[in-house]
Amino acid sequence: MTRERRKPKFKGKDQFRKRKIKKCVFCADQKTLDYKDVAFVRRFITDRGKIAPRRMTGCCALHQRMVAKQVKRARQLGLAPYTVE
Repeated sequence: MTRERRKPKFKGKDQFRKRKIKKCVFCADQKTLDYKDVAFVRRFITDRGKIAPRRMTGCCALHQRMVAKQVKRARQLGLAPYTVE
């Protein structure tokens, strides 16, 4: 009795494609996020007004928590929107 080999789902180069790793903006440039810098805060908000996840922003876990805190602080003061109309 011979066993059949499973065929790969993907053929060619698609089978071994790796995701591109992003560097944390804050670790690389030694930057800090301030809630008063509205243009930079909006970079971490999606078009629907939500806080962007780590896989989109490319931040490390430590700085993603800082981003969330600063976005919430900017929303509280009315500088950033809670939702987009």
